[in-house]
Amino acid sequence: MRLSLVFAVALVAVSGAALTLASAPAPESAEIAILDYKYQPATLKIKAGTVVRWTNKEKRVSHSILFTSPAASESERIFPGESWERRFDKPGRYAYTCGPHPEMQGVIEVSE
Repeated sequence: MRLSLVFAVALVAVSGAALTLASAPAPESAEIAILDYKYQPATLKIKAGTVVRWTNKEKRVSHSILFTSPAASESERIFPGESWERRFDKPGRYAYTCGPHPEMQGVIEVSE
């Protein structure tokens, strides 16, 4: 009997935690198309916590997203039809280019 009560209390606790996770709001999202050797839009203004997805809409060429500030990092190559995404949690200005095509430039402006 006592073991059943402990099991019941644990089950209620786990159920409550699952309900809390399930009811958490999904993060906002935004899309950037890569087409004609351009990021479209070139400048994107978002709120902190937003997930940005870049989708390569070219027919034959791969691209990447190379952040030049702050803390430089680069995505893997994105081939036609593929996407890559990143969540922006901190306000700031995030400039980026394409690794193989540095003439392609974009900016993510993140506000609170």
